[in-house]
Parts: sequence; C-alpha cells; structure tokens
Amino acid sequence: RGISSIQRPKRPLTAYLRFVVENRPAFREKNPEASNLELIKKLAGAWKELPVSQKQVYEEAGKTDMKRYGEQMAAYKAQLTPAQAAALKEERRKQLAKRRSIRAKRELNLLGKPKRARSGFNIFLSENFQESEGISPVAKLKKLFDTWQKLSTSQKQPYLQLAEDDKVRYENEMKSWEAKMIELGREDLVRSKKQRLKKKPAEPAKRAEAAKASSGGNKAKLKKSEE
Repeated sequence: RGISSIQRPKRPLTAYLRFVVENRPAFREKNPEASNLELIKKLAGAWKELPVSQKQVYEEAGKTDMKRYGEQMAAYKAQLTPAQAAALKEERRKQLAKRRSIRAKRELNLLGKPKRARSGFNIFLSENFQESEGISPVAKLKKLFDTWQKLSTSQKQPYLQLAEDDKVRYENEMKSWEAKMIELGREDLVRSKKQRLKKKPAEPAKRAEAAKASSGGNKAKLKKSEE
C-alpha cells in the first residue's frame, strides 16, 4: 500500500471464508430477519456439517489460489528497492503486532479481567459528554478538556475522590482475578511484584525526610549545647 506502483497481491481466502462468501446470499435470502451474527453462526454450522468431499473442493481451490499468490508476491517483492522492501517488512511487523494485541485483549475480556481504574477527568468526561455541545466527538472532547482545565481544585475534588475509590475497586478486583488466573495455570497474566506496588505520594515521603533531618539537627544542637 503506497510502497510500489504495482498493486500488492491480496492474500486469497481460506476454504471456510470461500464457502461463506459463496453461500452467504442464499442463507440471507432464507433468513431475512437474522442478524449478521446469527447468519455467520448458521454458515459456520453448515460448514461444520458439510461432507468432507464437498469441503475438499473449497480446500483445493484455496491451495491453487495460495500457490498463485506466492508467485505473485515473489514477483512483487523482486521489483522493490531495498528501502521499499524494508518499509514493507516494517509494515508487516506492525500489522502482526496489532493483531497480537487485539487477540490478547479479546482473551483478557473473555477471562473477565477487571476494567482499569478511571481518572478524575475520565469520570468527568463520561458524565458530561452527552450533554456537551460540539459538532463532532473530537470537538466535544476538546471542549470538555478545556473546561476541565479551568475547573478549580474544589470543583475537581469530587471527581478525583471517585477516581481514588475506583483505584481501590480495581486493586481489589485484580487481586481476586489474579488469584483465579494462578489457579487456572495462567501465571503469565499476573502482574509482577513491581507492577503491583503502588507509588507512595511524594509529599508524605518528603515530610518524613524533613522531619528526620530536623530531628537530626536538633539532636546535634542539643549535643553541642551539652558540650
């Protein structure tokens, strides 16, 4: 896409997808009220029950197309410059990474991973997005962000408190979920100890250090005075 003047060959359909494309119109005609999801389920069921001899027709057609695709891709790559070939490889790497990310998120959803804690701004956004005026969602988002920035500390406080409560909810739910994952043998989904440790607020730490320094200074003065 945009790398070479010659159109990049398209990967052929699998045997199953070829069956779906070919039979979808007939299934739609027989089931006009069915949703797209219901239609796909019917097609998947029909494919599952299809005799091996009929499946083989689609599989052989897929193999033929895949062989042709391999030849076309070889010819396509042969006429690319080194820079274009590198760009093509990088594009492919990003596509695979995106697919892996989507699959990972889908798996976590199926396993019931708790939703992350929301920030104060996110809570403010969800409460006011529908009522906010704006030509587009992006315009609404920008306007609400500007409004949030102008709020005083006291006006932000209720949202920040809700965000703190949501952090507690998230941590509690994550502990239960991670314990369940360990039972299922999915330790790979459990956060490391470093990730679980929450950073302490800076101010209390600074106050403690200041108190310690002050205490040390007072002791030094007292000792000097005694001498």
